[in-house]
Amino acid sequence: MPDYDFMSDTTEQTTTRFVTFITPNLKRFDLAIMTTNRFYGKKLITDLQSGRTAIMGQDDLDQEGYLEFTYKLNEEEAADLRQFLEFVVGTVNFTD
Repeated sequence: MPDYDFMSDTTEQTTTRFVTFITPNLKRFDLAIMTTNRFYGKKLITDLQSGRTAIMGQDDLDQEGYLEFTYKLNEEEAADLRQFLEFVVGTVNFTD
């Protein structure tokens, strides 16, 4: 193995929820939502269609334009996704 300078290398058990849904505006989402002990309680959310992934908590959902930029969505699509994710991300727990 090359001479890498590792900052971190850990393994942990995670939970992954796979969700597929179609919004009222007929936009389909295929998501993988990973719950882990890392990222201060935020979720790791992957759009399986585009391969785009984000570490997400309520503060990110509240940030204007975040979903549009991260997942390359228009405002309407982002509003539909935000409505679903409000039930998923929950509150952030700051633990060490």
